[in-house]
Amino acid sequence: MLTLTSPRETPLHGWPAGVKLAGLCLFTLALFQLTAPLWLVGVAVALALGHLALGRDIAAAGFGLLRPLWPFALIVTVWHLILHDPSGGAVILLRMGSAVAAANLVTMTTRLSDMLAVLMRLVAPLSRLGLPGDRIALAVALVIRFIPVLSDRIALIRSAWFARSLRPPGWRLLVPAALAALDEAEHVAESLRARGGAG
Repeated sequence: MLTLTSPRETPLHGWPAGVKLAGLCLFTLALFQLTAPLWLVGVAVALALGHLALGRDIAAAGFGLLRPLWPFALIVTVWHLILHDPSGGAVILLRMGSAVAAANLVTMTTRLSDMLAVLMRLVAPLSRLGLPGDRIALAVALVIRFIPVLSDRIALIRSAWFARSLRPPGWRLLVPAALAALDEAEHVAESLRARGGAG
């Protein structure tokens, strides 16, 4: 699960992790100041072109990481159609998609160790209060990596279900999805223990 960073080096790989994370924060803040769908479409197009400029493999991976958003997109679309507010729904969808795409791009071009080093610097003051800052930083970094990996595992489980049945799986995915999460957590725990633990 610690292999989401693109194995192929891109120009963004050479940027400091702190700069990329700060840029992501500023980008997200600016994104939520935009209210016109046309401007947000421009941002989405610029992000797509930025992905493509780094290579088709990066663009394909980035697009694939957006697929788990479709249930939220469906809910937002239906709700805003009911409210007769398609423009408001488009704004929410464009913001959500752009923010997640930008975050995925940072994730794909930043090593976990670099991200963890930045997070440890940010939470270092918590150590003076007796809180385990290093463990908090590790937990945050792992969550960032875990979400898309679990989404891929759930997609595989869904594919396996549909290979055997035409009915939608519904709640039946809960148990295998939970087991997949526990399996990933066990692998991570073993890796951490092999490297001396969170400390």
